[in-house]
Amino acid sequence: MRAFCLFFVLLLAGPVAARSVTDSAGRVVEIPDEVHTVFAAGPTAAVLTYILKPDTLPGWPRALRPSERPYIAAPYRDLPETGRLTGRGGEANLERVLSIEPDLIIDFGSVRDTYVDLADRVQEQTGIPYILVDGRFEATPEALRLVGDILGVPVRGETLAADVEETFARIDALLSEIPEEDRPRVYLARGPDGLETGMKGSINTEIIERAGGRNVADDGGATRGLVNASMEQVIVANPDTIVTWDDNYYAKVFDDPMWAGIDAVQRGRVYLSPVEPFGWIDRPPSLNRMIGLIWMAGLLYPEEWTSDLRDDTRAFYSLYYHVDLDEDELDRLLEWTDGRPR
Repeated sequence: MRAFCLFFVLLLAGPVAARSVTDSAGRVVEIPDEVHTVFAAGPTAAVLTYILKPDTLPGWPRALRPSERPYIAAPYRDLPETGRLTGRGGEANLERVLSIEPDLIIDFGSVRDTYVDLADRVQEQTGIPYILVDGRFEATPEALRLVGDILGVPVRGETLAADVEETFARIDALLSEIPEEDRPRVYLARGPDGLETGMKGSINTEIIERAGGRNVADDGGATRGLVNASMEQVIVANPDTIVTWDDNYYAKVFDDPMWAGIDAVQRGRVYLSPVEPFGWIDRPPSLNRMIGLIWMAGLLYPEEWTSDLRDDTRAFYSLYYHVDLDEDELDRLLEWTDGRPR
């Protein structure tokens, strides 16, 4: 009886398709002419959807924490938790998805065969169109234009895509004058002990490398993604710059004798990334990384990158997150971004 009921719901759930779109995986998907509700398959897609057209988002994969709420527009701070279909902790089952009755499912990230198979399977089982969008940092403008068109906000998609392209071009111009060997050597310290990091080329360190930092976690491409480093490896690498989003690590690194000999610590070049409402480095690796890229360029090249971080942050949060920050909110957000020890 349960299976019959679910099958009946599936028959009712499929929207009437009015147009075809080709997603980033090359799949041709029939979608309704107007998209009113989007189920985000994971946090990256939720950020993308919120930025482009927030009123299509029925909930967050994880409900917002109190510290995150002021940095999201008021109508969307109390949206319920929906769970996620992809990544760690993918706990949203198909009945939950169907209960929301979305017009569309969007996943923003990898378009490898694994995700294509998942998209095809979920679409077949639910009758809900499922779009895969390339989440590579360099593909951000194309993602904004694609999803902006899908959601019926092509002008906003184009505005944001052009903004991203302008930032990329500005960084490219800056880096064209700086030889590789003269660029800062950067280590991403994740976790309370700072010994989880991202290898060069990983999605977790894309903004470090895009901003012109040389990731010291580099084995020539043999390893990708997150790895656990030893303290000995960090000492040998001896980065001149450390970035982290973990405030527990940041609170103790300047007083920890194990880290005392690292060049970055001795020079006070350890920086704490904001994480509200979303991380500036990753967590998740979505459009939120654009303000992280701007911050990172200013950290690594303060003489060449001459804009003011407060102004850049205020403008980004207004344009991308639909919220105008007051001075106190800016102060809390940026308190430890300039490398001062606690």
